[in-house]
Amino acid sequence: MPQELNYWLTTVEMPTSPALPLPESADVAIIGAGFTGLSAALALAKRGAKVVVLESETIGWGASSRNGGMVLTGLKLGVNKLISMYGRELTRRMYAASLETIDAVERIVKDENIGCDFARTGHLEVACKQTHFDDYARQVEVIAREFNHQLRVVPREQLHSEIGSSIYYGGMVDEISAGLNPARYVAGIATSAMRAGAQICEGARLQSIQRESRNGAPGFRLNSSRGAVWARNVLVGTSGYTGAATPALRKKIIPIGSFIITTEVLPEALARELSPRNRQIYDSKNYLYYYRLTPDNRMLFGGRAAFFPETDQTIRKSAEILRLGMIDVYPQLCDAKVEYVWGGTLDFCFDIMPHAGQMDGIYFAVGYAGHGVAMATYQGLKMAEWIAEGAGGKTDNPFAEISFPGAPFGLYNGNPWFLPFAGAYYKVLDWVS
Repeated sequence: MPQELNYWLTTVEMPTSPALPLPESADVAIIGAGFTGLSAALALAKRGAKVVVLESETIGWGASSRNGGMVLTGLKLGVNKLISMYGRELTRRMYAASLETIDAVERIVKDENIGCDFARTGHLEVACKQTHFDDYARQVEVIAREFNHQLRVVPREQLHSEIGSSIYYGGMVDEISAGLNPARYVAGIATSAMRAGAQICEGARLQSIQRESRNGAPGFRLNSSRGAVWARNVLVGTSGYTGAATPALRKKIIPIGSFIITTEVLPEALARELSPRNRQIYDSKNYLYYYRLTPDNRMLFGGRAAFFPETDQTIRKSAEILRLGMIDVYPQLCDAKVEYVWGGTLDFCFDIMPHAGQMDGIYFAVGYAGHGVAMATYQGLKMAEWIAEGAGGKTDNPFAEISFPGAPFGLYNGNPWFLPFAGAYYKVLDWVS
């Protein structure tokens, strides 16, 4: 049996924050020490703001250390769908932002000298059906015309140059995307944020937020399991782990489980056969698989093996589902030992879009739907700019301009009772589409 352990955490010693009491007050209180919260904390602290980060567990504990380490361009929805929903101009801005997210990650890695194996190896989307492949040509044409960004279609007969699997109908490559070690990356941002003066308080679970003025200044009192702090501004970046202390936001986020296995270290020749160009790879299904080589040549293979968030039971069940999926893609790995399995929780919104803005005076950025490494970093930086400019400040963040829908008929209070039905629906959709 594989170890129920996050492989990435075996490659890094996570920083620990000094066990200081919470400050009495701060300019900005940030909820969540993941990519969103820490990139915002770093940017704000560098501007001279007094920043405190409240983290219910430990630095990078949630999706920020548990993901596949894929730094991807684009959004979850296809460009034609986006244009039909938001029009050409807003979609152009959103797509441009998705390209900018990769630069944002690369800039932080370079500026802060974070050793996290960042490399622009590009991503490969592979078509599970002929109709999916036919759609790639249409997408590439629209993206080139509307967004001045070049992707490349790879027909089935040439796909062997990209992937050592014969089950797909073709592929689409974007050279801009990158891969990294997410645990080392989040550890590096945290270290830099603390060095810049931000205080990170681990084990400080948010219990409630109330509006409270102090010396005539409007602000908020945050009550946590480690005490209270008053802050002029609050940013929530808790994604799939958004809790009861922010109920209005929680009702708009669906927490969905995603699970990953990694094999033993593979021989160099086999690794190159599986992924000749070391791409970040994912398939075209709704109920998708995503996979890549780790820097030490393990095959990392993930997917929505169970829709429910991670538990011991869902992790064990997912390990076998993913191993069978991996062998279906790569029969060459039928004898490869699976050494690690773990799970984490993603945040999907009801429109499958990222969202940022203010709710009841509190700033937030959520809804990354599996694109969180890049988009969460970008949103943290954007929210820091917005907060620094003050209430009257303008933001050029297109994801703050789109409507943020909740559940139809208000049938959701943050407890995702419908996930088994959603999982079954998407499996049927993959079968018929």
